Amino acid sequence: MLNRVILIGRLTRDPELRYTPTGVAVTTFTLAVDRNYTNQQGQREADFIPIVAWRGLAENVANYLKKGRLTAVEGRLQTRSYENNEGKRVFVTEVVADNVRFLESANQQSRNQSGDFFGSRNQPNDRFEQDPFADDGSPIDISDDDLPF
Repeated sequence: MLNRVILIGRLTRDPELRYTPTGVAVTTFTLAVDRNYTNQQGQREADFIPIVAWRGLAENVANYLKKGRLTAVEGRLQTRSYENNEGKRVFVTEVVADNVRFLESANQQSRNQSGDFFGSRNQPNDRFEQDPFADDGSPIDISDDDLPF
């Protein structure tokens, strides 16, 4: 049997951290994942996937992820049900995260929201933002002494 899910998307809101009565951390958040196609109006639609993370991973997610951050989640699909206050059976499908990767730093995300995209043709402010492939494939002069093999 195999139950693996890998998603890449953006958080729709800040993660919500809670603790069980026994003190186990649990964080819930929703990931907006774009679909590969557009609708009849030419707009791209997204699926909103509920994610649950437990223990140390839950605390890391709650501490370091914020609304809008690009994130990868690896985990398993889980379905469960419970009875709500009105006595109705409610079914829930969610991804239980085993691994969460932060795909952009908070600094990079704030730049992207302001319109200054990483790798743009504007002059970069520091050397870490320079595009190493900006020469479009022109030869690089490296001596044999610089090679590690």
